[in-house]
Amino acid sequence: MAEHNLLGQQGENLASSFLTGKGYRILERNWRSGKHEVDLIAEHGKQLVIVEVKTRSSDQHGQPEDSVKKGKRGKLIKAANAYVLSRNLALDIRFDIVSVILHTSGKPFIHHIQEAFYPTLHDRPY
Repeated sequence: MAEHNLLGQQGENLASSFLTGKGYRILERNWRSGKHEVDLIAEHGKQLVIVEVKTRSSDQHGQPEDSVKKGKRGKLIKAANAYVLSRNLALDIRFDIVSVILHTSGKPFIHHIQEAFYPTLHDRPY
């Protein structure tokens, strides 16, 4: 497995443990619908939480969560819709990002951003 894939897998494992420790129930890991993938799908209270995990070895090039741009958000929204339809769910949906920095010299830094973005009906706000 390529080094960046191992880094991502480590980050997803840490994010999953972190969320479980906060009372989230992990329903799916790396769930796919066609070409779209969701890193973690969790349930927290009465909400379905779609989680994008971004892992880096440092913050030298900015924060990991900054790389979740419009295109990625759109893919997550499409995958979330497919998941809800496939499971016939009636839960509120929330989109979170878990940012993980795996510093080589110590403890990983985990930043959980709840409601990181909201789905919109149009690409343009007008």
